[in-house]
Amino acid sequence: MTYSPPHFAETDTATLHALVRSHPLATWVVQHEGELLVNHIPMLLDTHRGEHGTLVGHVARANPVWQALAAGAQSVAVFTGPQAYVSPNWYPSKHANGMAVPTWNYATVHAHGVPQAFEDAERILDVVTRLTQVHEANQALPWQVSDAPADFIHKLLRVIVGIEIPVQRWVGKWKVSQNRPASDQQGVAAGLAGQPGDAAAQMAALVQQRIKA
Repeated sequence: MTYSPPHFAETDTATLHALVRSHPLATWVVQHEGELLVNHIPMLLDTHRGEHGTLVGHVARANPVWQALAAGAQSVAVFTGPQAYVSPNWYPSKHANGMAVPTWNYATVHAHGVPQAFEDAERILDVVTRLTQVHEANQALPWQVSDAPADFIHKLLRVIVGIEIPVQRWVGKWKVSQNRPASDQQGVAAGLAGQPGDAAAQMAALVQQRIKA
């Protein structure tokens, strides 16, 4: 279960999907025989398969996680978006009464489902090709799977295993200062905007979007 007070819960499907697509590296946790198997793999979201969509990716054949899936284990894929430290100095209320402490803002999506492994070479090639097309799209000269020798690709396909997760439910949590008064929210947005780095700028934008009217 995820602790998510109502004011931090995000349920808009388009918003959840957008974070998954913009931050595709999942922390994937699988429950197996009393242990938690944790892996980090990029995943694609196919919204046309299943009631809640299907996540697809691949792991090394040497990784034992794919063999653990035969038992129908539950799993969760965690996608982490913008995150940033929040200083209490950014709250006007702190300067009025001193009652404020530091916190951390973040946006995250959890995709719950029972994962499945597949070894069919054509299906794995399709996943590899789609991953490549998505992540090479911004390159001046995008690399394609067909750029590599066919026999080389064929050998690589034998040492990886496809993974798909039909999503049973999504859990989104946007902790972006919604629990603060509007003046504090504005202070946080301004404070973050003045910090270096893309993460702070992205979080500033998320806070700005949720400022109380």
